[in-house]
Amino acid sequence: MSSCCNDKSCEIEALRARQSATLRRVLAINALMFVLEFASGLLAGSISLLADSLDMLGDATVYGFSLYAVAHGARQKALAALLKGGIMAGFGLLVLAQAIYKALAPQLPVAEVIGGVGLLALLANGACLALLWRHRGEDINMCSVWLCSRNDIIANVSVLGAALMVWWLGSAWPDILVGVAIAALFLRSAAFVLRGAAAGLRLARA
Repeated sequence: MSSCCNDKSCEIEALRARQSATLRRVLAINALMFVLEFASGLLAGSISLLADSLDMLGDATVYGFSLYAVAHGARQKALAALLKGGIMAGFGLLVLAQAIYKALAPQLPVAEVIGGVGLLALLANGACLALLWRHRGEDINMCSVWLCSRNDIIANVSVLGAALMVWWLGSAWPDILVGVAIAALFLRSAAFVLRGAAAGLRLARA
């Protein structure tokens, strides 16, 4: 019996070690892409790139909290997920406010910069999604992290679509509309994570 318990303990520790190693990798990727996309968004005057850069910053923050949660129990994981959901909702509202501002004072962004940086971000997030894929069903902590990465892919494809439409139409509106869509995606995912965190807290109390 003692050997069985020890084996289970070793399995849990090995799982935590694998989760932590994956989270460190995706944290580094997102932190680097945030700096690149934010600077490029400012230079190109692109709301979609700025929105995607804030997504990268939000994800880097989320992954940092997830690293904390990996080594803790169900209650701590649920609290971390609650905090992550709040961060996701905050960034969604921030992007929505930026989109409204750009709609009131439109500025034609540089389509070539949006497309080039958007493609690089798509490749980076594809790597993150591949790293997180096997962890997506392990617990609420890793599930919420995987959802962030999945949303990144959707946002990146939208940014590339915005770049094409801005170039074709010579209008800032595709860039603005993509910003609004990314904000809506953030808010929807935030609601999902917050519901899961609330359910986790109820189970932890029980």
